[in-house]
Amino acid sequence: MKTILITGSTDGIGKVAAIKLAKAGHIVLLHGRNEEKLKKSVSEVKELSGNDKIRGLIADFSNFRSIKNLVAEISKEIPSIDILINNAGVYKSPVENNQNGLDIRFAVNYFAPYILTNGLISLLKRGDSPRIINLSSAAQATVSLRALEGIETISMQEAYAQSKLALTMWSFNFAETYPEITTIAVNPGSLLNTKMVKETFGHHWSPADKGASILYEIASSEKYKNSSGKYYDNDQGGYNEAHKDAYDRKKITNLLATTKNKLDDQYDKNYN
Repeated sequence: MKTILITGSTDGIGKVAAIKLAKAGHIVLLHGRNEEKLKKSVSEVKELSGNDKIRGLIADFSNFRSIKNLVAEISKEIPSIDILINNAGVYKSPVENNQNGLDIRFAVNYFAPYILTNGLISLLKRGDSPRIINLSSAAQATVSLRALEGIETISMQEAYAQSKLALTMWSFNFAETYPEITTIAVNPGSLLNTKMVKETFGHHWSPADKGASILYEIASSEKYKNSSGKYYDNDQGGYNEAHKDAYDRKKITNLLATTKNKLDDQYDKNYN
């Protein structure tokens, strides 16, 4: 039995994956930003899985203070985490920027999992064969550091693709930094039947179960135990090469330095 945290798990592939993992008897921590929706999802997962070891956690991933509060709550009440699935993401949004002036795609898709994961490292290290699954995408584009910092405005499509490449670059570096934690970046599949895809594109190519199934498999199968630092492309049904920038040491170093500086600056202004 594993303790598994899935972000963005009140709908889409996160919720379907949660149901699959709950049916397998694991302790599943659901995350959402809407309290009512989260309570409903927790009840549904319990009912569908016959598993009462389900808990809901609230945080707004566009708000860095909210993420920090979530880290504090988890650290106080959960002794260890075996699997962290960074699934929460946004493409189309009624709000273009978060309260820090950052593009909402960068804030939720990249900065949020960065803050959450780094805040939970001690719990992950206590986990049983710990794994991190970072939800990447087939859409990956060279990261503009000015856009990352909120200085340059780019299109919704570009911001999404850049945020997903940033996540992948960080994922590869994290795998090197923490070899004791298996860290895998995953494209769960393009245009899956999820709320995000419906709102953005109005159509889909594949069922949500396609993405949920690969998350379940990577989270639970021993065959992925030694696959840290890799990119799994579910469109291709196996490991694949990510964007070339994900292997560029200089670009990764610049990305992480810019990320740290931006977060340090935000914390100095808002948290001290």
